[in-house]
Amino acid sequence: MTRRRGRRRPLLRLCMWSLLALVAWLAGVAGWIVHVGSRDDAGPADAIVVLGAAAYDAVPSPVFEARIDHGLDLYRAGHAPVLIFTGGYGGAKARFSEAQVARRYALRRDIPASAILIESRSRTTVENLVEAQRLMREHDLHRIIVVSDPLHMARALRASRRLGIDAVGSPTPSTRFRTFRTQREFLLREVYFFHRDLYESIVQEFPS
Repeated sequence: MTRRRGRRRPLLRLCMWSLLALVAWLAGVAGWIVHVGSRDDAGPADAIVVLGAAAYDAVPSPVFEARIDHGLDLYRAGHAPVLIFTGGYGGAKARFSEAQVARRYALRRDIPASAILIESRSRTTVENLVEAQRLMREHDLHRIIVVSDPLHMARALRASRRLGIDAVGSPTPSTRFRTFRTQREFLLREVYFFHRDLYESIVQEFPS
């Protein structure tokens, strides 16, 4: 019996240290996501890309409205002469795409139509950026400021780098995910996406 206990102790220690290492890794990833979302690197750029979010018919959701408002503030501050609104149709019955809703919102706040570009195809963050990149090529735009929620910014910038987009982040000053529960869920989701993106990048780097 004593020998069996002696054999189990190294295994228990290994499991304990492995668990601690896993917890430390996850905490580090979460901390990095929060850190990236707390930085505003807005500066001179060719365009401001506002990533899409939900819209209710012709009205942006509170999350999307916060993103649009921040994009308009950056435009008015002179950071870039062009706004790119992204986001497709939320469902088969949607009358307007997310980008169209954002455009209507901006026009009603005296943003000139000539300063706005939109795409209405995308449904995900990566697709938002792929379609924004297409518009950038068509209009000879190179450097962009990406606008999104603080906890979403790390993923958006990772996707930008993978696509070869010269991008800096400018998160919304506040988030609509205000309660502890919603922020925790958002952060856990972003931690998951970090590892999914990491796995995909490894697979691409070392294909079987």
